[in-house]
Amino acid sequence: MINEPLKIGEKIFKSRLIVGSGKYPNFKTTYEATLAAEAEIITVAVRRVNITNPKEENLMDYFRDSKIEFLPNSAGCVNADEAITLFRLTREATGITMIKLEIIGDTQKTLYPDVLETLKACEILAKEGFSVLAYSNDDPIMAKYLENAGASAIMPLAAPIGSGLGIQNRYNIGFIKEAVKLPVIVDAGVGCASDAAIAMELGADGVLTNTAIAQAKNPILMAQAMRDAVRAGRASFLAGRIAKKPYATASSPLQGMAEF
Repeated sequence: MINEPLKIGEKIFKSRLIVGSGKYPNFKTTYEATLAAEAEIITVAVRRVNITNPKEENLMDYFRDSKIEFLPNSAGCVNADEAITLFRLTREATGITMIKLEIIGDTQKTLYPDVLETLKACEILAKEGFSVLAYSNDDPIMAKYLENAGASAIMPLAAPIGSGLGIQNRYNIGFIKEAVKLPVIVDAGVGCASDAAIAMELGADGVLTNTAIAQAKNPILMAQAMRDAVRAGRASFLAGRIAKKPYATASSPLQGMAEF
């Protein structure tokens, strides 16, 4: 069970850690951190990071000899029409059909997603043959709507993007897992390796993190820590934790103890 692959749509991945490509000092560091994380997917904000123009420095060039897949995302889009157009153009330029759908409703403070526009775009893009990984709030009702709209995975936020606050509502991650049959990949708000481990211990199928690695004092070391945390959290979940109790329980039985 520990080696069970992650299936998203028709694709199979060994790694359950997805990394981002923003906020790094340069493409070289992005590449090195991604390799250190042993991730098989890197998400890219197509409006901010070049993967479509061969005449300028292109992030895809750094990964030509790797098997790492690119996951274009629609960061910067604020409605369904913008996201749909962006992904159609991206598919035309790159041939990539696995996408991260991200439509932001509050662009000034929380960067929370606009779930209604996300739902609208998800339904259209899924019908057009895209494998949609849908970024959403941590709402099991919306997760079910997105599943019915044709999403290939649900990506609930742990906390506001880039906040590093970690999972703020652990119960909702469990509720989402119960509500859908799709992979649940915790996204946004992961700040350190323990946050990733907690997400996996809650039963998440994967974790996506960007800022926690890219903005760390040592991105390569943090990438390795995230890799190990996702693996440890997954193993802990599969092993099954002991029940929580209000009182102490002796590690050794009291029966049969020698008297002095």
